Amino acid sequence: MPKRSVVTDPVLLGLVAVGVLLVPWFLRHGDQHAASWALQTGIDMANTYFTFRTATHPAMSAVGRRFWRAAVIACAGCVVGDGYQTVLLLLDPGRTAVSPIQTALIVTGMTIVVIAMLRHPLGGAGRQRLRLWFDATTVLTGVAVFLWYFVLASDLSGRQAADRWGAAATAVVMLLITFGLLKLILSGTAPFTRTAGIAAAVGVSGTAFAAPVALGLVGDLGPGGTTVIQLLPCVLASAAFRLQQLQVWRLVVDQPTGMGGRSSRLPYLAVIATQILLVVSLREDEVDLRVWGVAIGAVVITALVLGRQVAALRDNERLLTEIDGQAERFRALVQNTSDLTLVVDYDATVRYASPAALRVLGVPDSELVGTSLHDRTHSADLATVADLEKRLAAHPGAGISTQVRWQHADGSYRWLDVVTTDLASNPNVGGVVLNARDATEARALHDELQRQATHDALTGLANRVLLHRRLDAATQRVSMLLIDLDGFKEINDRHGHHTGDQVLKEVAQRLTGLLGAGELAARLGGDEFAVLLPGTGATAAGRLAERITAVLAEPMPIGGMLLSVGASVGVSAGEPGDGDSLLRAADAAMYERKRERRHLTTKPV
Repeated sequence: MPKRSVVTDPVLLGLVAVGVLLVPWFLRHGDQHAASWALQTGIDMANTYFTFRTATHPAMSAVGRRFWRAAVIACAGCVVGDGYQTVLLLLDPGRTAVSPIQTALIVTGMTIVVIAMLRHPLGGAGRQRLRLWFDATTVLTGVAVFLWYFVLASDLSGRQAADRWGAAATAVVMLLITFGLLKLILSGTAPFTRTAGIAAAVGVSGTAFAAPVALGLVGDLGPGGTTVIQLLPCVLASAAFRLQQLQVWRLVVDQPTGMGGRSSRLPYLAVIATQILLVVSLREDEVDLRVWGVAIGAVVITALVLGRQVAALRDNERLLTEIDGQAERFRALVQNTSDLTLVVDYDATVRYASPAALRVLGVPDSELVGTSLHDRTHSADLATVADLEKRLAAHPGAGISTQVRWQHADGSYRWLDVVTTDLASNPNVGGVVLNARDATEARALHDELQRQATHDALTGLANRVLLHRRLDAATQRVSMLLIDLDGFKEINDRHGHHTGDQVLKEVAQRLTGLLGAGELAARLGGDEFAVLLPGTGATAAGRLAERITAVLAEPMPIGGMLLSVGASVGVSAGEPGDGDSLLRAADAAMYERKRERRHLTTKPV
């Protein structure tokens, strides 16, 4: 359903027009009981429609729907009651008394609304709810004082019994509705928007004592003026119902979550208004029932405010105690934790360092403050830091993990696991928070495990896994040498495996000494080795193969003996990305070389 603009809503504009036009109409034509009651009945019918549409809106919650159903019943009762009074006036234009039936229907409907408001959940708990009741009762007392001064004191002494008690009952019910509206507005959990609720509270309370207040402040307004003063609050209340119908969607967008944050101003306004009324009432010559009521109300409302302040002071003392305790716990935790906490600016200047700085980096926290982390970061990790800064800018507020090396006071570098969170927008922090944990031992273990997974345990050369990784990562033409030792089995059988292992280590050392930057020697298993030559052609690889054959054929001093092994070296060359083909080709060339050497050694002289 599209959201209709409040400013351009034709129904609201029509209600405004009614409120504007009824002023000159009744001021000109005087007191017209039938017309005023008929207009009131029409307003009641509009209210019934507005509240029904609000109660049945799909965006309304279950508890809100219960409240608005009660409002529908109350408005329907007003339609029947005011309609009945209108019919009586049409049949008897000279009638002035209000029918008890009309009063009973109005009071019954309003009582249903009061019950619904009192049953509506407030949210919050404990002291928070106590403060709400203090605030709502304070405002209600202020309203009651004005109601007493301008309405009830005169009604209870000046009217006939039936009219007196009927007017009093209506005023009390309207006062309770006003109290309920104020309670829900202050609680922040009302099933209506704040604007609509305040407008409805003013309108409903105005129906009870707008006319007497105007009479007391201005004087006799005449029959027409009194009617206008009585009808204008009704029009305002109807406009509030229509406004809420248009703003139901806001109850979903701005879902209430607890006590309202702007509730404390109304009680103080009520106190000020009551004190002003007390001063005005004391200017009268005699202290009558009205003045005594205002004086008692001023005492009550002052006591309520004092009670609220006492409760607030106790809450503040409790909160301060809790804050002190939390601060002490925080200091104890930070003082004794092994993790380092830093707050830095965007340029990596340290603004705060926890005491763990001494344990982690060997630097007192006071000396670390004011220095730059960039100066302490290993040069090889600056690219990681730059990438971290980009990720922080892309995901503000998210905790991003990384691992960097920071320099210790002894000159060494320590690996740290760092979780970085940008809290510069938080006024209580105002910087980037880093939580760092020393990961030097864990990183060393990780590196060792990774080395074991990619290197031969005996010779320290790369294994088959690392060889294939380097082949897959190559971007230019490569050559491959496959080396198989000749006579190694005889050494193993004659001198034992320990001597054989020493021979393999010596072969690995001699191979490594023949290789240049970027070239890789690997042990594939047993007495089989391989050499990867990125960017080397077949001719250059062949020359290296001859050098390897010659170097490995030189006697090896092992355990006080000079042992010799031969080497058959196969050469292959090709494009990167096909390591298996290169190995097969080198293997075939190696076996071909081995057959040639065997043929030469067995050929008769």
